[in-house]
Amino acid sequence: MALIFEIIYHKTVVDDDIPHLSKLWREKVHRAIETKLTTNPDLFGKPLRRSLKGYRKLRVGDYRIVFRIQDTRVIIFAILHRSIVYRTLRTH
Repeated sequence: MALIFEIIYHKTVVDDDIPHLSKLWREKVHRAIETKLTTNPDLFGKPLRRSLKGYRKLRVGDYRIVFRIQDTRVIIFAILHRSIVYRTLRTH
């Protein structure tokens, strides 16, 4: 039986990141989370380095989903455009 990961969204993702996505990108991001991060986040997420070590990213077009795996939970910390995602995360 396949392990299903629980998805948890950080408050800033719910309050800031998701509302700024267009409906099209919101659907694409949701589909990627449901198909990839709930089933095998280790396989689909690429590890980040340096100051973001311990985090992983999933690429969805020009957007990046930054997350961390804890046991059977995937905690999503950011869903932002690739041009600002890493700069934004470093300042928090």
